[in-house]
Amino acid sequence: MPVAAQPYRQPRVIIPRPDRVRTLTGTSFAWIDTHLARDHWLAAMSPQAIATYTFLCLAANPQGVSWYRRDKIRAAVDLGEDELADAMAALCHLDLVAYQPFHHNASEGFRQVLALPHGGPPPPRRGIQLGALIDSIGTRT
Repeated sequence: MPVAAQPYRQPRVIIPRPDRVRTLTGTSFAWIDTHLARDHWLAAMSPQAIATYTFLCLAANPQGVSWYRRDKIRAAVDLGEDELADAMAALCHLDLVAYQPFHHNASEGFRQVLALPHGGPPPPRRGIQLGALIDSIGTRT
C-alpha cells in the first residue's frame, strides 16, 4: 500500500540572537538576490569572483552601479591585480556585471551589478581566453 505524501510543514524557527536581527534601515541599498544560490550561480564562480561580486553588491547604488576604482576594490577584497581582473572578467562573462568606462580611453569606470539572467549560469566554456576578454572590457591598465 503506497504511503501518502506528507504536506510540507515549515519548521519552527528559533532565532539564536533576537537582539541582533538584521533589518533594512538607513540609506544602504545593498542586497544579494537569493537566486544566486538557488540557481547555482555560486558554483559557476571562483571564490575571488564571489568576493568581488559581494563587494560590488555592497557598494552599489539603487541601480546597482558602483564606481570604486580597482585599487580600492582590490584592497577591500584582498586580491591581487590579476586576480581581480580575472574575477571581473568572469562576472562580465556570466552576465552578472556590466562595465562602462568613465570616458573614452579611461582605465576606470562604472560597474553595474545586473539582474540575474533567467535559467541559471551558462555551461562552462572550454578554452576561454580570459586575457582577451579582460582587455575587451577594460579591467586592466
